[in-house]
Amino acid sequence: MKTSGMVVSSTLAILVLHLGLIPIMGEMNELQIGVAGQPVILNCKGVPHHSGVSWKYNKVYIRKYTTSYLKGKATMTDRSEIINNKDLKVLDLKLSDAGSYTCEYGSQTVSIISLHVFELTISSGGHFLPNEAPKLTLTQNSPHRLPDLNITLFNNNNSAVRPKHLENKTREKYILVLKELEATDSGTWMCRVHSVSPSINHNIAFDLKVLGFQNPDLERMYATVDSTVILSWRLNFQKIKWKEGFTGQLKWTQQENAIPHELLDFNVTARGEKHETQKSSHFRFKIPEGKPESNIEVKLPKVSFNHSGQYQCQLAYDRRHTQSKIELVVMKVSANPAGPLPRGAKMTLICQVSSPLPPNAHLRWNRVNGTEADVKKSEQNEAKLEVIVSAAGLWNCHLIEDEKVKISLNYSVEEAPVWMSYVVIGTSIAGSVLAFGLACLCIISGMSWQRRRQRAKRMTQARQYLLENKTCQCQHLLLWRDVVWLGANGQDKKPLRVKIDPQFYNERY
Repeated sequence: MKTSGMVVSSTLAILVLHLGLIPIMGEMNELQIGVAGQPVILNCKGVPHHSGVSWKYNKVYIRKYTTSYLKGKATMTDRSEIINNKDLKVLDLKLSDAGSYTCEYGSQTVSIISLHVFELTISSGGHFLPNEAPKLTLTQNSPHRLPDLNITLFNNNNSAVRPKHLENKTREKYILVLKELEATDSGTWMCRVHSVSPSINHNIAFDLKVLGFQNPDLERMYATVDSTVILSWRLNFQKIKWKEGFTGQLKWTQQENAIPHELLDFNVTARGEKHETQKSSHFRFKIPEGKPESNIEVKLPKVSFNHSGQYQCQLAYDRRHTQSKIELVVMKVSANPAGPLPRGAKMTLICQVSSPLPPNAHLRWNRVNGTEADVKKSEQNEAKLEVIVSAAGLWNCHLIEDEKVKISLNYSVEEAPVWMSYVVIGTSIAGSVLAFGLACLCIISGMSWQRRRQRAKRMTQARQYLLENKTCQCQHLLLWRDVVWLGANGQDKKPLRVKIDPQFYNERY
């Protein structure tokens, strides 16, 4: 009998396998992790494929199977569906969806899943400008006691970063503050959540988009007078697929604390279309054609020394601003005196830039095919360098930054012809003689004018004495006197010699 029973059982088992049926296993309770905003699939294990199952959330039906699937009254019913006739897929998971999910096959409970949900929120919706510090908030919800979490962040280069943790009074919410962002920080970051009990080791990916410039914060460009230069600001809104609109402005300031000149306005639509409007009419510049859509560019077709200064491009998004500057330094060379160099004469060559140079840059004059004695360097922050030359030749002025030549300008010192040297010498001699002659003439004229002035003064005094019937006291008695009468126009007349009576003279004196 015992053997017969064993045979019957074996026969039934073979029949079940032959019919493709799998015996239902006992109920299972497992922990599953979900992230708010993402879908999650809850697996019903231990039931045959293509079998109808029912799902409950905290004992409330989500989907019930009879001869077909019927909707239940759970909160996630409209966001859920049955896949493979047994697994539950919940779309757009909510933090409140955490709880106990039960899978039933017929009237038997097959699986029980405890869904632990994390929600990661980022300030400003994950859209930032450079120098802004994002704040991340990680919230958890579970049907069981909340675990103590250990959180690690990894940037877009998969390097660990250490955020600032704000005070956490409960295990429900964790707040982390990152460092100030740069445009290069745009990309996908990772938040790794770990706990011991229950055992959780889950990665949550999130995006940070930093709208900004790919240029350095302050870029320095060098140009020479009469050259052509293009100033370009490279935006990253296409690279990071920025789907928001923003505006911008380009300004030029020649000197510090001066009123900036508006060169152009631009705006980028939500579809990524860029439009530019030229503002300045007196400033000579062009907007290059055929440039990348993510670039803001201006072209100076013929640079002058006055074009130097700072060009500032500013972005404005959601009432926040960021900016990038390009400093244009212009170089020019000249000579004093200008023109060919006469034999035996000297000339001063002047190399000048429009602003003081940084400590890692300097000016240098050198003569082509010259010696070390023909090299002269500027001092630190010196914006002007002079060198005195006495012979013809080609001279170069270099602007060197970090031992690299940025720009150069040549000045050719030409020797004047021999006849020009003679003309110069003759002109110098003639000029000296003329100057000496003029000096002598001035001296003679001055002396003559002084004598005439003194004589006129004496004649005026004499006339005054005569009018007052006075005579001069003389050391010697002169009976004859020359009397000079003055005409009506003040000019001297012919002197008249008169005789003075001695008796009158003695009575008088």
